[in-house]
Amino acid sequence: MRFYLVDAFTDRAFAGNPAGVVVLDEPADARWMQAVAAEMKHSETAFVVGRGEPKSLRWFTPTAEVDLCGHATVATTHVLGGVQRFDTRSGILTCEGRDGWVELDFPADPPRETGDDLQNILPGTKITFTGRGHENLFAVLEDADAVRNAEPDLNALRALWKGRLVITAEGDRTDFVSRFFGPGVGVDEDPVTGSAHCTLAPYWAGRTGRTELIGEQASARGGIVRTELKGDRVVLRGQAVTIVSGELHV
Repeated sequence: MRFYLVDAFTDRAFAGNPAGVVVLDEPADARWMQAVAAEMKHSETAFVVGRGEPKSLRWFTPTAEVDLCGHATVATTHVLGGVQRFDTRSGILTCEGRDGWVELDFPADPPRETGDDLQNILPGTKITFTGRGHENLFAVLEDADAVRNAEPDLNALRALWKGRLVITAEGDRTDFVSRFFGPGVGVDEDPVTGSAHCTLAPYWAGRTGRTELIGEQASARGGIVRTELKGDRVVLRGQAVTIVSGELHV
């Protein structure tokens, strides 16, 4: 089995979000895939069956399988190249690697306003909107500096709903800025989260009246995600760099 380590949503090594990609000849046991993901310790490891159409694709954090992952899909498409159709827990996803960029066609996940009280998770911040997407809590803060400087109480977050939170504000260098915290799935802070932009894109499109936007995820590694809202779909665009390739001997 071929194994790759790819930095996604970046054009340079050691930035963006690292993802493992395992290319399988046939479907594998879920317990084995979870064990491999735990061994790799990246926020996500993707497992793709390299044969067939569409190709089976699954994503695992070190502790859980997830329904959708953007950066590991960017990494997988980068490894395979060309136009790819993946059969996933979120349906059929069409992706394309071209001219150094990867384009993903994902389902939109606009946040529904809930009014959740998240002050105990985000102490000392001014929260202007709270909502929920399919999997993530969603909070809008007053400005980009508040997002960059936020120090969420991860223990409090882990105990609330699914233990996953997107925070965002109007951008100071791009259209919007965000961060993602997922202690509920074993990822305290994810460097760049493609799936979160399925919620960010429709929210900010509604706020700005524009369907094409650029988001910055302001983690320590940082990354850029270009988004385009197309009805109930979101097109995500990003770059990727292969760091390691080799064989998995288990």
